[in-house]
Order: sequence, then C-alpha cells, then structure tokens
Amino acid sequence: MTPNDFASSAGQTGPAGPAGERPGPRARREAVLRSLKEDPSVSVLILGGGINGVGLFRELALQGVDCLLVERSDYSAGATSKSSRMIHGGLRYLENREFGLVRESLHERNRLLVNAPHYVSPLKTTIPLFSRLGGVVKSPLVFLGLPVKPGGRGAAVVKLGLTFYDFVTRRDRRTPTHFLTSRAESLRAYPGLNPDIVATATYWDAAITEAERLVVELVRDARAANPRCRALNYASPAGIEDGAVRIVDVVAGESFAVRPRVVVNATGAWVDHANRALGLETRFMRGTKGSHLVVDNRRLHDALGGGMVYYEHADGRVCIAFPLQGKVIMGSTDIPVDDPDEARCDEREVEYMRTTLHGVLPGVELAPSEIVHKFCGVRPLPATGDKIVGTISRGHRIVALEPEGARPFPVYCLIGGKWTTFRALAEQTADKILEGLGVARRTSTTDVPIGGGKGFPAGEEARARWIERVASALALPAERVSVLLGRFGTAAESYAVRLRGGAETPLETLPGYSREEVAHIAAGEDVEHLSDLVLRRSVIALLGGARREVLEEIAGAIAGPLGWDRSRIESEVARAEEEVARA
Repeated sequence: MTPNDFASSAGQTGPAGPAGERPGPRARREAVLRSLKEDPSVSVLILGGGINGVGLFRELALQGVDCLLVERSDYSAGATSKSSRMIHGGLRYLENREFGLVRESLHERNRLLVNAPHYVSPLKTTIPLFSRLGGVVKSPLVFLGLPVKPGGRGAAVVKLGLTFYDFVTRRDRRTPTHFLTSRAESLRAYPGLNPDIVATATYWDAAITEAERLVVELVRDARAANPRCRALNYASPAGIEDGAVRIVDVVAGESFAVRPRVVVNATGAWVDHANRALGLETRFMRGTKGSHLVVDNRRLHDALGGGMVYYEHADGRVCIAFPLQGKVIMGSTDIPVDDPDEARCDEREVEYMRTTLHGVLPGVELAPSEIVHKFCGVRPLPATGDKIVGTISRGHRIVALEPEGARPFPVYCLIGGKWTTFRALAEQTADKILEGLGVARRTSTTDVPIGGGKGFPAGEEARARWIERVASALALPAERVSVLLGRFGTAAESYAVRLRGGAETPLETLPGYSREEVAHIAAGEDVEHLSDLVLRRSVIALLGGARREVLEEIAGAIAGPLGWDRSRIESEVARAEEEVARA
C-alpha cells in the first residue's frame, strides 16, 4: 500500500468505494474508540488537527511512533482552512530582521512545489511601486527594532528584498528571478493599475488551491504509513484524571482516557485554551484575525493577468488579490483578538479591503453582490510586548512544559508558525520528541511526496499524457479526468477506476461535482457533518457554491454512506448554512 492510494489502512483511511465495499465512517470511528479503550497507552497525544498538528502526525508516523491526534472540531477548521492560501517566503519579514524565517520559508515553499505539485504551484506576483526611494529611512528604523510603523516601501527597498529572495534560492531554483518594469510598460501590461505608479516589481512565490484537501491527505498518509497512528475529529481534552488525559468524543457522546508519554499542543490560536483544559494556565498567544473576501468580478479577475497583485495600503498594511478557480481572493486584515472563537469578518473589514483595492486598481468597483464568500482566520502569533501588530514575528518556537504534580508527561506547545513552514516545524518538534522517547529518526520527510502529489505529471505535456491515458483506459471524458486530477492529484485514478465507462451523475445544482464523488469523499474522509464536506473537503463553499439548493442535493447524495435520515439531512443543511455564513 502507498500513501497515494484511496484504500483504507486498518479500516480507517481513504475514501470508500460503492456502498458495502468497506466499513462506513461510523464503524471506523468505533474501531478506533474500541482500540483505545482496550489499550489507552499512546506514545504521543497531539491536540489540534490544523496543518501543524497534522504535519506532526505524519512526521511521527513515518518515524514509527504511535500517535493519537484529536481535533475538537473538524480537521483544518481553524486558521488552516481560512488562510490567504499563499505558500510564500515572507518578503516583508525581511524588514523585521527575520532572515532565518525567510530562508526556511523559501526552502519549504520549494519543497511543497515538489512534494505537493497537485495543489501548490508558482504564483507570479506584481508589486505596484509608488516611489523610488520610499522607505529608505523608515525601513532601516523598523529593521533596527524601533517602534516605527512599517510602510511606504519604494523601488529601492523592494529591490533589495527581492535580491535576497533570489540569493537564498539560487541552489534550488524553482521559480524565475525577479525583475523591475518601468511605469509605461507596467501600465501596458496592467492597464487598470493606478497611473500614479513609478514602476512595478515582479517575482514568484506560490499558492495552494486545495489547502483543506492537503490536510486530509497528510492524515491519510500517516495512517497508511503507520496503522498505530489514529486520528479523531470532534474530540477534545477534558482534564487529567489519575495521570491520564480524558478525551470527550462529541460524535459518540462519550469520553475515554488515554495515557500518553508526551502531549503536543498544536491548537494554534487556541493553545492557551487547550492548556487550560489540561489544568495549565499559560499566556503564550496573542492572535490576530485575518479576514478575506472571495469575489466574482470579471473586470478584477482579468486585470490581475493570471497572477497576484501584492500592494501596500496607506496604513502600511500589505494586501493581496489573486485569481483562484475563476474567482478572486482578496485580503487581508491584521487585527488583535482576545477570543479566537469570536473572530468574524465584519463590515468594517469588508470596506477596508474594498478601499485598499481601489487604491491600486481605481477603475474596479466591487458590488456587495459580487462578494460570494467571506472568511476569517486567526493567526497563532506569540504574546509579545509589541504594540505594532505588523512587527510581531511570524516564526515558530516550541515551549516544553515539564511533568508536574498529577501530570506525568511533558506538554510541548507549538507557538506561532505559518502554513508554508508546517513540515519544518513538524520535523523540529519530532526531533525533540524522538530524543525524549529514546527513538532514532528513521527518515527525513524533506523529499516525501504528499498524497496525490506522488507521481504527479510534471509539465503540461506530461499532464496531458496522464489525462489521455486514464481517460482512454477507463472510457471517461478527458475533461472530467482533468478536473479530478486537479482535485485529487494522481490519487484520482483510484477513484476513476470505479467510474469505468463514465458512470457518474452530475449534481443538478453544481454540475462540476457528481453524486458519486461527494459520496466517495463522505464515506472515506472522516466526514461527520455536511459542513465538513463543503468547507473542508472541497472548495465548494470557498467559491460561493454552498447555496441552499446545493447543500440539500449534496446532503441527499451523502445520506446513504453516512446513515442519515430525512430529519438528519434537514439539520445538517441548517448547520452548514450557519457555518458557511460565519466562516
């Protein structure tokens, strides 16, 4: 078995096939609970099913360490599924002297371009420049750590940062090098840009199309690599009793105890909340919310020219706009929040993002009806004395709380971190854990493909040949195989085998998906609620497709494998509508 297969390992992984082929999701969950009740011992208990927790889950699985991962909601339900969807080095971090973070981020960006090419691809990025020497005084003051608000960066400062970018990646070049373009040429290439620019800078970072699916694939890869690694969504810690951690399983409506040798708190902005559930009072986190808009505006989409515009507002905040599957993602804000559960994208933020866009593309007007989705994630930033939010480090660190009193195990708290560097953080955390457990590292994950990235065709010609081969062998339309390749990577072939001859029924309300596809996902990817599927197993909600009629049709299509009756279908539709609205 390979991690690339949709097949199940120990009856608990991968999308299932037609009804009756494998145990349903409830049976798989019950098997996990039964095994834990029979033997509650586990080497590592990971709290948090976001990208950092799941990345560590796979890292330890590949080292042969048994783990239990629990997530109080659904995998990637926090900031992981509500990020800007950028995989980037962090150009603006250079101003804060975070050279190590930028170097690490660029390395990990390049690893994801290789290991997850089905979801991560280069993103051409253009920076409109409104001055030549702007920031030559202010940026050095920020660099020196003085309490100066960043902003006003001109061509000279940006050129310096991009030169460092290219220098760091010179031995592992995965994207073109940067260049500056004159005002006249820039306005010809991007006629909608503000004519007040003096030039533009162009460089490449990367973006991820299906961030949520990558998380699911990491879970699947871990389970396939090590059947002793188990994961449960909708389960959370509820205290320590007799040296064991009590876990409440919301789905089963019961609790059970586990006896870990190590606990890792990877709950992001909720680190202090999770510690409190373990009887620990900490003040590690100071989250900030980043709100985003997804808009359906053809003029804006076309004005971006297929790439991202990375621009600075008058307040010094850096904003972005880039196309994603026919829509445009815009972001973001950076506002401190006390309770991450209460973070929402409010109307002031919507107006802020519309205003910032107008400053760089003055001819583009966004109507409220063109905003198809809003979402807000909370960055897991460390608590510091910094008064200027933009200067708080986006790096990560690991804080170990040694055993104390009734708690016989250490708690490793993951502080900070960002999407791009999840593998590096997982590797560093795993090394500390392995040392404590007295276990030798088996392998590096630097070059290990993720899920459907294994064997992914490199380049347009290879992609076309792959699609033609699968379409011809299975008598499927090439267009449909292309869509499945984009959604599942090379693992699409395992699903397509079950469709031999084109036996799919497109959804009437959302023809880009089929009844078979959504049932396939629901049956094998730990889906407990309809919202899991539309928000965190697909980009249906992200792209504005989670309309009521769509939700009703999808709920009907997955009711069979999930054992839902009419009452449950109706409650799931209502729950999904509410969750999509508050995302």
